Amino acid sequence: MVTLNHYLILSAVLFAIGTCGVFLRRNVITLLLSIEIMLNAVNLTFVAVGRYLGSVDGQIIVFFVMTVAAAEAAVGLALVISLFRHGETLSPDAYSSLKW
Repeated sequence: MVTLNHYLILSAVLFAIGTCGVFLRRNVITLLLSIEIMLNAVNLTFVAVGRYLGSVDGQIIVFFVMTVAAAEAAVGLALVISLFRHGETLSPDAYSSLKW
């Protein structure tokens, strides 16, 4: 039987993988994918805890998070394509001029 702890452990592992991807990878596409993994880990936690508590609140929150994540992915990919056309590289270090 799969318990709440199993879901929370899986979520923590997915979040750690996403965090490592953000900090260790040097490609903008990989950074976006790592952020998506982190968001899905949080979504898994919301759904698991919501089911454990017998509430649909977690699923409602996940719906909004997925909506925002889809918009973020669309805007992020548009920015990546624009930056790639301008600089012809996907390394985030090449875009240091975008910093404050």
